[in-house]
Amino acid sequence: MYVCICKNVTDRQIRKAVYEQDVSNLRELRACLGGACGQCGKCARDAHQLIREAALEKRRLENHSAPAMAA
Repeated sequence: MYVCICKNVTDRQIRKAVYEQDVSNLRELRACLGGACGQCGKCARDAHQLIREAALEKRRLENHSAPAMAA
């Protein structure tokens, strides 16, 4: 689904930026995805929410795949 129509950025691109490039805020997203969410700004709220959700999911996956500590 397109999130930023002005810059043709999808939700998948935003999630990929979080997972692969550690994007954690809109400033980093703009730098990573060619100015996404920086033109009209109508998509910024949705993009911010996607960043938060993807970051939480990434942390969950990292914690789940981490080896158990030896006692």
